[in-house]
Amino acid sequence: MGFVTRGKTQRAGFMREIAMKDTIFSLAGRTALITGASRGIGRAIAQVFAQAGADLFICSRTEEAIRKTAEELSQSTGQRVEWLAADVARREDTDRLAAEALARMGHIDILINNAGWNIPQAIDEIQDKDWDYLVELNLTNAMRLTRALVPKMKERRWGRIIHMSSMMALASTAKRNAYSATKAALVGMAKASALDLGPFNITVNCIAPGPIATEMPMTLLSKEQQEQIVSRTALGRWGQPEEVAWPTLLLASEAGRYITGQVIVVDGGCLARIF
Repeated sequence: MGFVTRGKTQRAGFMREIAMKDTIFSLAGRTALITGASRGIGRAIAQVFAQAGADLFICSRTEEAIRKTAEELSQSTGQRVEWLAADVARREDTDRLAAEALARMGHIDILINNAGWNIPQAIDEIQDKDWDYLVELNLTNAMRLTRALVPKMKERRWGRIIHMSSMMALASTAKRNAYSATKAALVGMAKASALDLGPFNITVNCIAPGPIATEMPMTLLSKEQQEQIVSRTALGRWGQPEEVAWPTLLLASEAGRYITGQVIVVDGGCLARIF
């Protein structure tokens, strides 16, 4: 009956879901917490994970947006999708998010620390309040969520922790001081915690997206800057959020079980170029 009520595109998507759930990329029986999941890369990861069979706990700052996202994901994939409006730049919200996720889901197998932002400022223009905000949002919340969820992962002797870093952690440009610093710090934290958690069969990695067509670069960059960035990629185009979600699935699934303490750069070849 499901096949009768689905259109051609929906049927194709449904068959992809079935195929994904039957492969080494399956997340069937797993639960994932994804921050910043109402749009962009976070939304794409949530979609791909649900298609792979995971149950989700998703959050963003805006209640209406995250509620709508949860409803759409649940309806399109048939997976359980819980949600919470939380501002993970606030420590009390981060702690509440971890507690709610554990209370409702019982445990979290996969943590995707995706929430983040950028405030462009030259080094001698940085405002303390902006620096503190980006450190809290881009870095400290990832540490606090990881710290809160790891004990259950240790008990179950299985876990995946994936921090959304950036190619700006590996190279940078003017006025990206706080952003590059926080994203590079995620890489350092991933390497250290991979050593802490490896004996418990928990992997810790980073994804470092390059030019991906999401709200942040489209908001912060002029048209001229956007075109300049595209010209630096080997593929000659902006990436799409799902092109970040797919390698994230690799790291979250059994297919990536021997990958830990690493950074996967998804940048269309941007960092391959010298001139």
